[in-house]
Amino acid sequence: MDIEQPRHRVILLPGSVLPAGLAYGALIAALGAAAPGADSVEAVAKDLEVYARPTPPSDYSLDTEIRGVLREAESRGWDTFHLVGYSGGGASALAFAAKHPERLESLALLEPPWAGNWGWSEAHRALWAQYRELDGLPPDEFMARFVRLGVRPGVTAGLPTGGGEQPAWMALRPAGIRAFIRTFETYDLDRASLARFQKPVYFALCALSNPDDYGEVAERLSAVFPDFRLEVFPGRHHFDPPHRVEPDRVAASLLALWNDAHTHTERVA
Repeated sequence: MDIEQPRHRVILLPGSVLPAGLAYGALIAALGAAAPGADSVEAVAKDLEVYARPTPPSDYSLDTEIRGVLREAESRGWDTFHLVGYSGGGASALAFAAKHPERLESLALLEPPWAGNWGWSEAHRALWAQYRELDGLPPDEFMARFVRLGVRPGVTAGLPTGGGEQPAWMALRPAGIRAFIRTFETYDLDRASLARFQKPVYFALCALSNPDDYGEVAERLSAVFPDFRLEVFPGRHHFDPPHRVEPDRVAASLLALWNDAHTHTERVA
């Protein structure tokens, strides 16, 4: 008797702060509750390669993350899969889609802060100048200013405080974030390849996040991907994200995306 395979196989990439298990635990539970039986989901929360060692490799780039996703998929025997990425993981997912579109059944982007170095507005350029100015700051000041840049002015609710004893993994985060900022400066994200990506693309945007970053990225990508689906979450921001705070809603949106992708694949076949 054949063992029924999960209908949806997905790799989830976290942002540059929380480890994957902490970032996606609630969402994976919500997916399991929402998609039992034949609609089951095999979801893998994969940590970022930038944290695979005590310090990022000197030649780190988004290609490092791409190779990590390929290794994860191949270790599981997955020829194709869905890919979800939040923040830095979302930028990594974009880079993967540009280089290996044939491996993806769909793409879900949860507020990637960067989407190539083309089409930037003056406001976006000014914001990234501020991100570059973080380099060299002491870790506590670095993280505090990094967080402030990610939200609209005046937003305070739901922001990490940084007080109390920090987990050991937190000490690695400033170096990892710096590594992302540096690779964003030089990485060549192939816009033409993304424009040829015919699978459905979902983008979750938080209404209280900095619009000069995540809002602009969403607007630019909406003009690139042929099948682009935007969902806005009122009252949420980048550090209070819906996949952690509203996992049931995000799970429903992802399952709808994946079911559409599955139907599209069957129709093409």
